[in-house]
Amino acid sequence: MPVITVKLAKGRTSEQKQQFVEAVTNEAVRTLNTKEEWVTVIFDENDRDNWATRGQPHSIKFGEGFGE
Repeated sequence: MPVITVKLAKGRTSEQKQQFVEAVTNEAVRTLNTKEEWVTVIFDENDRDNWATRGQPHSIKFGEGFGE
């Protein structure tokens, strides 16, 4: 029973997340030889000012709305 956690910045639409879930589920079924109904995808969404790389919060580094 695969449980797949996806960490990403807030701002994706429901449609984008739905497309991603379908793609990830299909690939999990194919590569892990599991059943579709056993695949769970969890989105862990974070504000950009709670995510940083190279010493700088993403809200500053990339600006508001980046990735939307």
